[in-house]
Amino acid sequence: METFETLVRAEFAPKNTYLNTASTCLLPERTVQAVRTALESAAAGQSTDMFADVEAARASFARLTGVPERRVAAGASVAVYTGLIAASLPEGAEVLTAQGDFSSLVNPFHMRPDLKVRTVPLEAVAESVRPGTALVAVSAAQSADGRLADLSAIRAAARDHGARTYVDASQAAGWLPLDADAYDYVASVAFKWLMCPWGVAFLVVPEDLGGLTPVFAGWVSGEEPWNSCYGPVPELAHSARRFDSSPSLFSYAGARRSLELLEELGVKRVHAHDLALADRFRAGLRGLGVEPLPSPGSPIVSVPGLGARRDELSRAGVEVSDRAGNLRASFHLYNTPADVDRLLDVLSG
Repeated sequence: METFETLVRAEFAPKNTYLNTASTCLLPERTVQAVRTALESAAAGQSTDMFADVEAARASFARLTGVPERRVAAGASVAVYTGLIAASLPEGAEVLTAQGDFSSLVNPFHMRPDLKVRTVPLEAVAESVRPGTALVAVSAAQSADGRLADLSAIRAAARDHGARTYVDASQAAGWLPLDADAYDYVASVAFKWLMCPWGVAFLVVPEDLGGLTPVFAGWVSGEEPWNSCYGPVPELAHSARRFDSSPSLFSYAGARRSLELLEELGVKRVHAHDLALADRFRAGLRGLGVEPLPSPGSPIVSVPGLGARRDELSRAGVEVSDRAGNLRASFHLYNTPADVDRLLDVLSG
């Protein structure tokens, strides 16, 4: 039986110390091979069934997040799905968001001037839900610094006030065990912690489809897509597939394999692995007399004032991010304690 370590080492062999998953992931070898096969087959005029890959990826994401696949839409962008949700809100509806949250989650609401968008500190989101709040939109983990939202408190407050919840899991899906059934809408890109190629995103909607109007529905949104190619779509899909956007097929050919690997590894094991590395880094920083920004329980660690060292680190073969002047390191399943120690060694000079 393959262990976590052997599974990971069979799929990843980075040539540097890659600690930047919060920006974009490393791709598993099986994913690279699947995309290569799909491309070569298309070039030969014998395309593989990449629509089957879309359905397999949808089903895998559903299992990873604990919902039936009929509640999962497949697309390419969180911003598009936020726009879909924003378009469904009545005039004057209040949307509660967190300060500094990622633009794909919040900006589409600001594009409707008839909505009331209220912004509060992340830690105050739950207590700020009030009568008249229609929707609470928040990232499960903050992109800039890794802080986790108190999703259980936010969910409870929203239910108490009759508000819907919308969670962006782009910085959480893949390492954080997530019960998507607990929220009205959950969206996530897949090129970060889910280790998929760019061009893959998912949206989870309620069983009743959440009162959303599929304003960008095309032929792939039909109950019978191949009979929906001309003129108005005669019958929309009875499931969340009505919210599909035309898929980036080659990306989904790879995504199927990435999500398959994540299911084999298990999110709970990935969670424990990632947090152990992040905590090792935090402890090492304190040993250097440096205090990271607080983000307990997160594999994303931001260090104030060190963002300018990103280029130096890159030259030394260590890849991290510079976010608002902070050095941001993110630790995922393909990283090792040696990667953490290498980063600390370079930072120590």
